[in-house]
Amino acid sequence: MSSYESDANTGIQERQDTRVKKPDMYRVVLHNDDYTPMEFVVEVLVHIFHQTMEQATKIMLQVHTKGRGQVGVYTYDIAATKVKQTTDLARKREYPLKTTVEKA
Repeated sequence: MSSYESDANTGIQERQDTRVKKPDMYRVVLHNDDYTPMEFVVEVLVHIFHQTMEQATKIMLQVHTKGRGQVGVYTYDIAATKVKQTTDLARKREYPLKTTVEKA
């Protein structure tokens, strides 16, 4: 994007380039625990993260076998909102599911 700035003394316009920086991206990560049911993790992935059942099951199995799994990559505000929604739902159901945000 370009803008022009006039010099009051000379009347000459100088072109100034302004670049809009893309926002930093953050990954949302689910962590395994011994108490949260796999079905609940799939439910969270489908309803909060809008994954298909197939994708949700694949991510859930990754979390279960590897201890953690990436759910998605978002701008910070969206990632933080999804983590809060997940944590709130897990606590409401009395599950200790841990979800974190990491810079991508």
